[in-house]
Amino acid sequence: MKVAVFGLGYVGTVTAVALARDGHEVIGIDPAAPKVDSIRAGRPPVTEPGLDQLTRRVVSEGRLRATGDAAEALAGAELSLVCVGTPSLEDGSLDLGAVRQVAAEIGAHLHAAAVAHLVVIRSTVLPGSTREQVIPAVEHASGRPVGEGWDVAVNPEFLREGSSLADYDAPSRILVGERQPGTGSRALALYERIVADRVVVPLEAAEAVKYTDNAFHALKIAFTNEVARVWAAHGADPGLVMEIVAADRKLNASPAYLRPGFAFGGSCLPKDLRALTAAAREACVPTPLLDAVLPSNELEVQRAVEAVLATGKRRVALLGLAFKAGTDDLRESPLLALAGRLAAEGLELRIHDPVVRLSALQGANRAYLEARLPEVSRLLCERLDEALDGAEIVVIGHGAPRYARDDEWRGQGKVVMRLE
Repeated sequence: MKVAVFGLGYVGTVTAVALARDGHEVIGIDPAAPKVDSIRAGRPPVTEPGLDQLTRRVVSEGRLRATGDAAEALAGAELSLVCVGTPSLEDGSLDLGAVRQVAAEIGAHLHAAAVAHLVVIRSTVLPGSTREQVIPAVEHASGRPVGEGWDVAVNPEFLREGSSLADYDAPSRILVGERQPGTGSRALALYERIVADRVVVPLEAAEAVKYTDNAFHALKIAFTNEVARVWAAHGADPGLVMEIVAADRKLNASPAYLRPGFAFGGSCLPKDLRALTAAAREACVPTPLLDAVLPSNELEVQRAVEAVLATGKRRVALLGLAFKAGTDDLRESPLLALAGRLAAEGLELRIHDPVVRLSALQGANRAYLEARLPEVSRLLCERLDEALDGAEIVVIGHGAPRYARDDEWRGQGKVVMRLE
């Protein structure tokens, strides 16, 4: 395909060179004359392993050109890849000025592009940016609504500086966000020679994945360094500890716990987090990240309380009380905390948990329950239908099969809210 790549920084240059190598006709566009001149001379304007030789080759073979003229670049182009920077403003928010400017340039010269031109956002942008910023800018400049001779897609890059070409050729996945089903297919076709999983999602999901990836990477680095400081202060080898932690592919380096849900609880995670941060304080080691975990977890409980109150309903059935399904362990259960708060709000609450039986609870587990929900004997129902009788809202805290009756309950006029 004939491809116009807007922005000749790290992402744009690597993308343009790699696409040209793979057989596409590519023209790079940048307002900075030195970058354009560099490409024309067969030199990449950025430093990356392997990029010098490859740039010389594709330029000498005529598959990659560069210009500062958007009209020249768009003439006959089937796709535009937007690879311009999205820096931070002083308040930390995203500066989309360059993205909007390029979108307007594309719109102004859209008449020169190939029919069914596809504008592909490869820059890192927040969810909603393509739909709310790019599309209106192109529409305004071109006078043509999206879907009439042109469309948009989002194609985030997962390139690391210093290994960009290697990452391009062996990506974790090729991700395309599309405005409606099928409109992103030509963006996927750019990478037909690359062996990787293809993932196609709505625009906003694709935009969000890149930010989530980067936030998670930053979190892992900060977490590792933070616990390393604590263990070093207590005589444990941080490198050895993290080597063993990272070797766990079942829970640690895995999809485990990476699904949105309710707050965590139980007898281990809260207790051990408190012990770890206490050990850090004892050693005078600051742990701002770890200190924030329990307060963040607490926000999930508060969010659920507010969501229930926002319905305006007064009669609530809470399904699930233990910290997770299949156990009667109530220690630090977020559902127990939720029940206590809903009761304190004066709501008419009934609770069902098939495993929690007052007659069977003993010792610390029973004492914990009664201390935090003294009226539990009045609220806990042995039968599910008893808890549901007269309920206006059903709050599902456990993913038990017996609670998978959302449509039935909605058909009865109940509001259904899932936390798990």
